[in-house]
Amino acid sequence: MMHTDRFRAPADLLPDIDRMFELSAGKIRKLDATWRPELGSPVFTVGGRYQSRGWTEWTQGFQFGSALLQFDGTGEREFLELGRARTLQRMAPHLTHVGVHDHGFNNVSTYGTLWRLAREERIEASPWERHFCELALKVSGAVQARRWTRLPEGGFIHSFNGPHSLFVDTIRSLRALALSHGLGHHLSEEQDANVSLLERLIQHARATASYSVYAGTGRDSYDRRGRTAHESLFNVVNGSYRGPSTQQGYSPFSTWTRGLAWAMLGFAEQIEFLAVRADEELAPFGGRTALDEWMFEAARATCDFYIAEASAADGVPYWDTGAPGLAALKDWAQRPADPFNDHEPVDSSAAAIAAQGLLRLGRALTAQGGSAQDGARYEQAGLHVLQTLLDPAGPYLSSDPEHEGLLLHSVYHRPNGWDHVPAGSRIPRGESGQWGDYHLREAALLVRRLARDEPYLTFFAGSAS
Repeated sequence: MMHTDRFRAPADLLPDIDRMFELSAGKIRKLDATWRPELGSPVFTVGGRYQSRGWTEWTQGFQFGSALLQFDGTGEREFLELGRARTLQRMAPHLTHVGVHDHGFNNVSTYGTLWRLAREERIEASPWERHFCELALKVSGAVQARRWTRLPEGGFIHSFNGPHSLFVDTIRSLRALALSHGLGHHLSEEQDANVSLLERLIQHARATASYSVYAGTGRDSYDRRGRTAHESLFNVVNGSYRGPSTQQGYSPFSTWTRGLAWAMLGFAEQIEFLAVRADEELAPFGGRTALDEWMFEAARATCDFYIAEASAADGVPYWDTGAPGLAALKDWAQRPADPFNDHEPVDSSAAAIAAQGLLRLGRALTAQGGSAQDGARYEQAGLHVLQTLLDPAGPYLSSDPEHEGLLLHSVYHRPNGWDHVPAGSRIPRGESGQWGDYHLREAALLVRRLARDEPYLTFFAGSAS
């Protein structure tokens, strides 16, 4: 259980954020100089060196998006030019990749960040560059929305496993649909059928809230409010729900903590996006009040579960709440996470994602009329998690210039044994993943803007419609 030991203001984290961006610059330069593009996308480190891993191509946007975040955070123009160049040179195949559910990861982190920086007037962008990014985002959102499985009450974007499979991760890839819709685009299907991307966004979010997030109503023997199932399985003939499953978690009836974190952040971001849409635009989907009711409940439930049950006292979780080795870690939830134990790995990448979800939910609650105390509870939790990860005396931020990763002790796929176990250890530790490095930078950028009273960071650049 997370112990928020004292009040923190965003400005309190600025020295640690500055140090993180200083370290980050060398990591980005080193990886770009050494990575061979023919290997595909860098995924996670082994012995401090990034490696590719054939499963799906979902991490390249984090690599080049990190350079753009570095520019956003520091103003160092070399990183803007690096992110621009690599997006143009290498990201086009991701726009039309019909085999993945990860368009929000790859394309919003690159084309979307360039578009946002232009809208915020952080960079000089010609009309053609803006149109280039907008066209890319329109295409990406429509391609993502085409991976559609119909349910009696709506449907969902299915995972790379096939049309029977709903992944909790995909809630954050809804950013692609949101931007495409916001740019006035739609999906055209057979016989010129016009498909609303906003409708698919809302239906997917609703399916995730209904099936991926537990409500504590006794759906099965392990139903605890705020738990998440990594994968939900359906009969594609009649659309009936069959049960939970997992790919990267320990079991269908435990909680893979990175999946939990994706839900926390994904719902909080979509709450922010829908808040700037017009009431009449939301009316066909039940209206703003009804949408807010179930979307806030999904965000709050997952954040509450993270705080109370998934994380250790310092806000960092182990990789799964049901991981069997936790039984040997007496009172693990009441003390700081220990990445050097001999039983189960922590997942710092889950913490980096969750920190941003907590921060955004706290702000959204306050902005939409909730009590200041209620919003502050989540914001303080988010600041606590981020400070743990950035602590110069802590184990998570990599200061070794030879290590290509930024955020140490991330876990990729524990069940498949893909994570590196160093000599002398029984468990994976000391390595990084592109998603963890990226989300640490993104959370730090969000808090830096809050501390400096700069424009609030959103993927949709504060646009209304």
